[in-house]
Amino acid sequence: MRVLIAPDKFKGTLQAPAVASAIAEGVRRAEPDAEVVLKPLADGGEGTLEALVDAIGGRRLTATVTGPLGDAVEAPFALLDDGRAVLEVAAATGLTLVAEPRRDALRAASFGSGELIAAAAAGGLAGAGPAELEIIVGLGGSASTDGGTGAAAAAGWRFLDATGDDLVRGGGALRRLRRIDGGGAAEWLGRCRIVGACDIDNPLHGSSGAASVFGPQKGASAADVEVLDEGLDILATRIEADLGRAVAWLPGAGAAGGIGAGLAAFFNAQLRPGFELVAEAAGLADAIAEVDLVITGEGSLDASSLGGKTPIGVARLARSAGVECLALAGRLGVAAEELEAEGIAAALSLSDAVGHELAVTEARASIAEATVTLLRDRRRA
Repeated sequence: MRVLIAPDKFKGTLQAPAVASAIAEGVRRAEPDAEVVLKPLADGGEGTLEALVDAIGGRRLTATVTGPLGDAVEAPFALLDDGRAVLEVAAATGLTLVAEPRRDALRAASFGSGELIAAAAAGGLAGAGPAELEIIVGLGGSASTDGGTGAAAAAGWRFLDATGDDLVRGGGALRRLRRIDGGGAAEWLGRCRIVGACDIDNPLHGSSGAASVFGPQKGASAADVEVLDEGLDILATRIEADLGRAVAWLPGAGAAGGIGAGLAAFFNAQLRPGFELVAEAAGLADAIAEVDLVITGEGSLDASSLGGKTPIGVARLARSAGVECLALAGRLGVAAEELEAEGIAAALSLSDAVGHELAVTEARASIAEATVTLLRDRRRA
């Protein structure tokens, strides 16, 4: 039996390569004769850079940028061997860069993400670089909810209040936005093609938007969510009035606190499902066609996963190829019937397999043990 192991990270616990290795350990214990193929993946969130460098090859570099609350941050980007560049919003504007007691959803800004895009542009276009550089921006894990205005400001865009003064950074100021000025936008924007790799398909604002759904994770109170959502609504209105672009309801506009919409509006970006982009680079469809079983997984397999995150993307490809797919998760928040409809024949959470305490404190061993249980249950079915 040939088994393809294609998980995402277990967020806050193990990165995707370590998850894949732990699943492989479990497969070898349960099926000693199995041939194992590892393809750790990502879907636009954290781990996208590593997944693309591993699949394509490339050179990793770093830049000093402004973190979500103004602190200096060393953030990586990569120049890929196929001539593209890649970076992650989470590296410059990530929620993990802010200790929980310091989180400030109204003030956090994406300025550093714009600086990181500029650094990737400078690196990719230097010397005998291409006339046009494609930059992949992994969207996910941000601390900000500023609609990408911080990132755009780093590239020369201005966001003005009723008196013509620049707004302070952060989504909390967007309610005072009255005009957008792109007259000072950086020259390099015209030489770059930006691709926003989204791990969700949420719109910019509203009940399914960036503030309402993800604001509380960033420390936003109910009152803060109202402020942020109103600001994003005003931002969308100004983008349409001043730039003639309708971005609020683009799938993925709400990714990374609305940076998806900001990339589309101010960087002329194309938004794509991040899983599709990584899967193409990794040759995932071809790999699935050559195996008998696929095992995928992520830290939390829940309703948001159904928007196209890694396990669901893997399962859909497996279903198309007629290959059985199983899934592991730290936490399961989706009914078995919903998973079966997407192509996941069976799923198991680490908590159910080994108990919550071990799942948290001994993640690698727990993943291996849960894999053994999942495969033994498969044989009994």
